[in-house]
Amino acid sequence: MGSESGGVRADGVQSLARGPTASIAYRCREGGTDLPGVMFLGGFRSDMTGTKAGSLDRFCAARDQRYLRFDYQGHGASSTAFEACTIGLWRDDALAMLDQVAYGPQILVGSSMGAWIALLAALARPARVAGLVCIAGAVDFTEALLWPRLGVERQAALMAEGALRIPSAYDPEGYVITRALIEEGRSHLLLGSAIDLAAPVRLLHGMADPDVPWQHSLRLAAALTGGDVVVTLVKDGDHRLSRPQDLARLDAAIEELSVSPRP
Repeated sequence: MGSESGGVRADGVQSLARGPTASIAYRCREGGTDLPGVMFLGGFRSDMTGTKAGSLDRFCAARDQRYLRFDYQGHGASSTAFEACTIGLWRDDALAMLDQVAYGPQILVGSSMGAWIALLAALARPARVAGLVCIAGAVDFTEALLWPRLGVERQAALMAEGALRIPSAYDPEGYVITRALIEEGRSHLLLGSAIDLAAPVRLLHGMADPDVPWQHSLRLAAALTGGDVVVTLVKDGDHRLSRPQDLARLDAAIEELSVSPRP
């Protein structure tokens, strides 16, 4: 992988500058060139140290397959206050990783919100994408899932105050949602029309997911124009799909998509 980084820390984390003050933290594993690289895109308020990200690192290492994971701005070890971030900024972070760190064809693996970001990146750089794996894909989640769940009163409060803290099962302090996140997200919605993407796509979704209904993946599958789209529903699977059997399904999807890179 090529990079324009700010050096490597003792723990292997590197940094890519994003303007005069911002930066993205990332880890990359070198590998052979017989297989496309794998690039992991985490979910909302997640980082590159999670279970799926670490499992993929071990899987790719065993196969000598290049692997890249990173923290969006406002997440993990990257810069920038979370409240200053938007869907468009995170998409641009992903494109910076594709353009300046990764090389060659990539399999984009997006978890939850990361599936939305991966699709946006794939639409912007279709020639770089060998395939996509979407895990509990929360495409358009700001509008299709988050906004209606706020209810009328909290919607009004968010619009008036500019930010609102909401409870979360994943953080005892809850999450701060900004008006900018909702409004800017509306310029990146995908499910209202056909998603013109030819790359093969694998959609993995737990039917016991309390956060993103599994029907959301069926809606995504219907919107994708490519013919090689496969949906796998796990009846007892939760949102994270991080159990050993879930990780094995993820590994199998990547192996299936790992054809030789185009010349």
